[in-house]
Amino acid sequence: MIQIKDLSFGYKKNQVLFRNLNLELQSGSIYGLFGMNGAGKTTLLKHIAGLLFPKNGECLIFEKNVQMRLPEILANIYVIPEEFVLPAVKIDTFVDLHAPFYPRFDRTILDKYLQEFEISNDKNLTAYSYGQKKKFLIAFGLATQTNVLLMDEPTNGLDIPSKSQFRRIMAAASTEDQCIIISTHQVRDLASLIDHVIVLDDGQIIFQHNIMDIGNKLAFGKIKEGTAEEYIYAEDVLGGKAAIYKNSGHDTAIDLELLFNAIIKDPQSINQVL
Repeated sequence: MIQIKDLSFGYKKNQVLFRNLNLELQSGSIYGLFGMNGAGKTTLLKHIAGLLFPKNGECLIFEKNVQMRLPEILANIYVIPEEFVLPAVKIDTFVDLHAPFYPRFDRTILDKYLQEFEISNDKNLTAYSYGQKKKFLIAFGLATQTNVLLMDEPTNGLDIPSKSQFRRIMAAASTEDQCIIISTHQVRDLASLIDHVIVLDDGQIIFQHNIMDIGNKLAFGKIKEGTAEEYIYAEDVLGGKAAIYKNSGHDTAIDLELLFNAIIKDPQSINQVL
């Protein structure tokens, strides 16, 4: 569904963020896009959405260059940004203004998710808390039913119960004809939701694997200090080490935060196993 080919980009003439970046993303998947602050996650989402144009290369959606900003392509992309400003209008007015741009928008779906998020329609959007505004945008984005849904730090500003609501709603809302990309540095928030992991570092994709392969080939657990057990990566925790090692037939829960730390510090060792 999404193809990025030899994309190069920099905000300043002599500074390059992306250099010959290549990526293919398929429908029916929820991708977790992880990286340190400044790695280029938001910039990559903006290229996919056609909000930034590359110096070289191209980004294609349904084999159409998003740089052309064709109405039929833009109507199939919805972006939930990390930073946003909502107008001083009620939800009904917001829907009247924005829903016509998305042919598959469904008000019934919006109302369903607003109810699950416990968002009322009795005041202007500017009167809601930051977390409530974020939940409204998530609900509206899902109601558009676009084929491409881009989320930049969607759990920022959400309290613990709201994060649980978000994961439950997203798991139920994704469809086979939709490609969802969630960019975040809060990897624990997405552990039970995503089915592909992409790690961006210094403008390059250094890791891209699906959750099934990761679970089949890697194991995660705690090992005692001084043990002779071989591991791929480990870091000190209370009473021993949290470690990643080759899966020998005993499946374990994937620790995304530990995996992310391992990829950032030694991507070659992790990628060799996968």
